[in-house]
Amino acid sequence: MATLIEPNTAPFEKADVDPITLDLIENGLVSARGQMDALLFRTAMSPIIREQRDGFPVITDRRGRLVAGQFGSPVKGFMDLYDGEIEEGDIMLTSDPYACKGSISHANDWLVCMPIFKDGRLINWSAMFGHMTDIGGKVPGSMPVDSVDLYEEGIVIPPVKIFSKGKLQTDVMKIILHNCRVPQWNESDFNAIVAACRAGGNRCLEMADRYGVDVFVSALEELLDRNRRSMRHLIRTTVPERKVSFEDYVCDDGLGMGPYRIACDMWREGDRMIFDFGRTDPQSLGCINLLLSDQMFKMFCGQFMVMMFDPDILLNDGFFDLMEVRIPDGTLLAPRRPAALNGRTHALGRIFDIISGLFGSANPDYLCAAGFSSSPHFMYSGLDENEKWFLFFQIGFGGIPGKPSGDGPDGHSLWPKFINIPNEFVESYFPVRIEVSETIPDSGGPGQHRGGNGMRVGYRFLRPGRVSIHDDRWFTYPWGVKGGQPGQRSRKTLIRADGSETLLPAKCDNVMVDAGDYVLFETWGGGGWGNPLERDLDAVIHDLESGLITPDGARRYGVVTGGDGHTVDDVATQALRKQMAAEAGTPGLFDFGGTVETLRDRCKADTGLEPPRAPAFSRSAADNADRAAKNGALKETVAMHG
Repeated sequence: MATLIEPNTAPFEKADVDPITLDLIENGLVSARGQMDALLFRTAMSPIIREQRDGFPVITDRRGRLVAGQFGSPVKGFMDLYDGEIEEGDIMLTSDPYACKGSISHANDWLVCMPIFKDGRLINWSAMFGHMTDIGGKVPGSMPVDSVDLYEEGIVIPPVKIFSKGKLQTDVMKIILHNCRVPQWNESDFNAIVAACRAGGNRCLEMADRYGVDVFVSALEELLDRNRRSMRHLIRTTVPERKVSFEDYVCDDGLGMGPYRIACDMWREGDRMIFDFGRTDPQSLGCINLLLSDQMFKMFCGQFMVMMFDPDILLNDGFFDLMEVRIPDGTLLAPRRPAALNGRTHALGRIFDIISGLFGSANPDYLCAAGFSSSPHFMYSGLDENEKWFLFFQIGFGGIPGKPSGDGPDGHSLWPKFINIPNEFVESYFPVRIEVSETIPDSGGPGQHRGGNGMRVGYRFLRPGRVSIHDDRWFTYPWGVKGGQPGQRSRKTLIRADGSETLLPAKCDNVMVDAGDYVLFETWGGGGWGNPLERDLDAVIHDLESGLITPDGARRYGVVTGGDGHTVDDVATQALRKQMAAEAGTPGLFDFGGTVETLRDRCKADTGLEPPRAPAFSRSAADNADRAAKNGALKETVAMHG
């Protein structure tokens, strides 16, 4: 555990904070977080941070509890595992997920934590992590789909003091950058993250000066206490004591095996919520493991509850003691070092579907369908016309789920603040031409509220190179709910310059391409919510006119179009809807598109790809899961294959 050096050991005095001052400090923290984002995006060099905004700021109190941010605080996990002294002027850096309890999820994420001192006392922390495009390793982009341990995925930075008493440790930085394929991007992005943390710290110091340090520190405590009171009320009034269960799957592990089950039970004991992942599969031999941070999962649950039940609540860590997360060691969500982690986004995205399924099972009035359940990655590298090495990395978008309040957005990111890289930017900086960029009609699951459509992007390569792809939801469906139907699955096609076509797996590396070759990258749609036959006809007409559905797709809503494909034949529509209603059975709460066994049997015919083999788990993971079962951490024995 870290040792904090504070020259001033005087305790803070508890101060009364009036409601107006509390509101001003709360909004000041929100503004400071926004300034951290703005500074990062304006000064970073890599497109993945500068254009797509893959960076996440956090401001905490002196104990490391989040008071502004999105992913939960990384500070406590970092401080618990860092062995050394921390004093004013120090800035900490790590890219090791195992060294900060999963606060970052793979080694591409560089986490910076900066203590904020005033008059010799720590008052709070600012922190931020950002995705580095390349950190070395066996493939460009540093995310090999066939990796079996962390050390194949690039340089792993242990917790280090990258600034000591305000001075940059240049030799340490040189060693780190020497292991990266695009060191100028990494150095620029690192400096941008540090500058953003300093900006957040400066805003906190300004508030401490303006209101007084005791008032500022007391206000942070009150904000945390107020959030706890609000969340305690939500938990007691919305979460049942009876156990609800839900499970979903990651389709494959990049090694040809899958699917992998993520299962969770949820219930309430008094004021506390319990989440038990004991039925989750053991860790994968491949790269799809997710070291799920308790803090991050609690924040995701809190965000879901707030958006569903009381959007006016501004979330912080104050409620965390009201949630208990049980994740057995050696499982897919708690892998043992040095399990590979670079493909963790598929499980991370599926966590959102798990949360929706759990809360929706507890209260179907708030049930959402499955949505953009991962974060597709596309990488293309080679030598440009000047024989200079390039690396293009883009995060794909897809369909957001249908929900009680309306349709899911089309072609959106899993992460709300991400934006698409403009095609003009891509074509200006990289030897690639974007020939198609559109939403896929009919890919969103039909429902009273339609699931969002996935995206179709066509990449024409202008130079020889190699391609890597990370994606999922090609074997399982984004499920529909309450009569809504599943969304369309993902698909990737390589079209050679001679016209020959090859289906690509959802996870692949080192696909060699020549100038003139073409990849058609299709992501999946969101699941539908509610009976499609109850969808408003005006909404169907709007979708037809907008090209979001086709005339054939309209028939899934029981709608027959006229000759122009945009108008509705009222008489034929009434007859078709009556016929479809009579033929339909009583829908279940969820429509998964079939059991795993059914999907496996139909896989080749439906997708053109062979089904994944049943997973073979590592002996160490199996032994560990057995030990956890004997200790009562697992509720049932996990089946072992191989």
